[in-house]
Amino acid sequence: MTPGRLLPARELLGELLLELKRPAEALREFESSQQREPGRFRGMYGVAQAAAQGGDIAKAKRFFAKLVDGAGQGTGRPELAKAREFLAANP
Repeated sequence: MTPGRLLPARELLGELLLELKRPAEALREFESSQQREPGRFRGMYGVAQAAAQGGDIAKAKRFFAKLVDGAGQGTGRPELAKAREFLAANP
């Protein structure tokens, strides 16, 4: 995970598209953001979330696992709890 801009525009757009139940479009925005600013927590979580909502379980697992691995066991962020829950439900 790397520091960067507070909230890249593509991540913000991706979050909006997820709220509008448009996961395929959201995934494109989050992936584009990851190309420009790789390793951002919110961007990686967005890719995982959009992939899961769009039915790409393999991609969702890959990105949720990256989040969990990068954060370790000591953090209590709700996104990590959701990531661990998803990974447990999709071994």
